[in-house]
Amino acid sequence: MNQFCTKRLAAVIPAAGIGSRMQAERPKQYLQLHGRSILEHSAAAVRQLQPDLPLVIALAADDPYFAATALAADPNVQPVLGGRERADSVLAALQALDASQVDWVLVHDAARPLLQGTDLQRLLTQCQQAGCGGILASPVRDTMKRGGPRIEHTVERSRLWHALTPQLFPLLPLRQALQDALSQGATITDEASAMEWAGQPVLLVEGRSDNIKITQPEDLALAAFYLEKQG
Repeated sequence: MNQFCTKRLAAVIPAAGIGSRMQAERPKQYLQLHGRSILEHSAAAVRQLQPDLPLVIALAADDPYFAATALAADPNVQPVLGGRERADSVLAALQALDASQVDWVLVHDAARPLLQGTDLQRLLTQCQQAGCGGILASPVRDTMKRGGPRIEHTVERSRLWHALTPQLFPLLPLRQALQDALSQGATITDEASAMEWAGQPVLLVEGRSDNIKITQPEDLALAAFYLEKQG
């Protein structure tokens, strides 16, 4: 365990979305996977190097499911009211953290339950060595096309990456970047895009491609398969 775990580190999970593409009876983060909700798996994954890591989870105002999870009884978990978009939820969670107690924050997707501890450790170590924030990412391996419905051209993939989570940044600069970007109407799709918008350096740390985000119905079966192999 490296210096980030002994320093003041916390984690944030935005979990206020409804996941409409899953076509399920409840938000995807509350679907069951090997006996636990996806959210519980994702929370455990981001805390696997430090089980008591402070965790702030941003929830929808009318969330009826969180109270039934083990996370609701965890004294190191703080639920907060999320926002309409991911960036709003992350900012709400960051605002709940005390900057006198927390220096760095890991932001992890609620529906990304397959994070490996080796990837998490690599992210912490490489960001520490570089002295800046960074994200887990996997290199694009498929041929990439731009267009729709017809192809316009093939995109050079040698420098393209799939952005993953967690994403690791200093608390105060990330909070400020999100506040400023949202106030000016910038398009923010993840925490790295807010830091990029603010002119801050962001490190790309290669992670496993099986760190998938459950988005479509078929992803659930794939996640169950990977989770069984990990176990």
